[in-house]
Amino acid sequence: MMMKKIFALVLCSLCCGFVSAQTYTLEQLKDSALHNNFAIRSAQYDMEAASQQRKEAFTKYFPNVSGTGLWFNANKAMGQTTINPSEMIPPELGPSLAQMFPPEALAALANPVSISMMKNGVIAGVQAVQPVFAGGQIVNGNKLAKVGEDVSRLQMQLSENEVEKTAEQYFWQLASLQEKMKTIEAAETLLNDIYKDVDVAVRAGVAMRNDLLQVQLRQNEIASQRLKLRNGLSLMRMLLSQYCGLRDTSFVISYQADAVSPMSSKQDHQQALLGTAEYRLLGKQVEAADLQKKIAIGQNLPSVAVGAGLNYHNLLEKNHAFGMIFATLSVPISDWWGGSHAIKRKKLEQQQAQAQLADNAELLKIKMQSAWNSVEESYQQLLLAQRSIEQAEENLRLNRDYYNAGMSKMSDLLEAQMLYQQSCDKRTDAFADYQNKLLEYRQATGQ
Repeated sequence: MMMKKIFALVLCSLCCGFVSAQTYTLEQLKDSALHNNFAIRSAQYDMEAASQQRKEAFTKYFPNVSGTGLWFNANKAMGQTTINPSEMIPPELGPSLAQMFPPEALAALANPVSISMMKNGVIAGVQAVQPVFAGGQIVNGNKLAKVGEDVSRLQMQLSENEVEKTAEQYFWQLASLQEKMKTIEAAETLLNDIYKDVDVAVRAGVAMRNDLLQVQLRQNEIASQRLKLRNGLSLMRMLLSQYCGLRDTSFVISYQADAVSPMSSKQDHQQALLGTAEYRLLGKQVEAADLQKKIAIGQNLPSVAVGAGLNYHNLLEKNHAFGMIFATLSVPISDWWGGSHAIKRKKLEQQQAQAQLADNAELLKIKMQSAWNSVEESYQQLLLAQRSIEQAEENLRLNRDYYNAGMSKMSDLLEAQMLYQQSCDKRTDAFADYQNKLLEYRQATGQ
């Protein structure tokens, strides 16, 4: 009856010291950890970066528009030549020209003429190039970016699982310390009652003073344990507060100390495998390796693009603007030498990813079965610890009756009290271990 009260209440004695303290449940603390933990924020940044990368890959479907501009001023004209008009006039035209032009003009034709152009100028243009066929690089690149975004979401889920796991482990460590503190308080109450009974008996001369000293020594030992537990509770609250992003450490936790059967958490491991983040992440690695192989093939295929442009220049001392349309065909020739090896390498990487998927799938199922075995074992240990409490409680009751009747020694009574306390602590540790094993199994099966 005593232990039922101990494990059914929620740390009443500690709450008395923190009347205005906030009370948190396990779900509230896990939710706080997910919103405030650095690992989650880091995973969110990675997920947003992957989303931006997918959007960047989508822009490759659209034309690539570029503009160019050039102004120059050379120390010499880029185009220079000398023209001798007399060398360009056929001899048979000489008499005719003599009749048509005055002698001064004919004399000028005999002098060479220097011509220079493009000493300075401006060139500008705008072009838009639309890829028509690129060996599937754009399509597969977008698919690969989408896979990267999916991978970031799965990694985010794994980060959340790890944060929840750590927060829950801290929670049950704190709960274990609180239950042990309640056990200490129950032991103190029991020893105080024993001390009163023995003190009366010593005063009446029916008990030895040595019995009273043994009780006092045991009380001192319990006081020392209380001090250690109080310090442990303070440190664990600080750790849980920091991990969950709480503002202070003056809080208490609320939980149910009754253990439920693990069968409600049992899963079909083959079916559960498909829903785990680890398995889906392995599948994404296979998908990414396949797309990378296709991209490597596409890099060695011809590419076709069409485009249009508007250009302007004043190289001939005159403004000139014109538009044009064009098409390009790029055929890698020598690249096939190294490209063929790159394709083979990507095929090998794809085969490796597929083999890793098959191998790790079996390991994940083994992990699930191992976690379930641990759950069953810890549950049986918890049941044994509960029965030990009942037996230790009955042993304590009998030894107290025997001592009061003068049929046993004080050392036997104090030993029974110590065994009872140890049984309570073992049950507390077994309960916390059971909760942690359940958590590991739920995460292993993707629950």
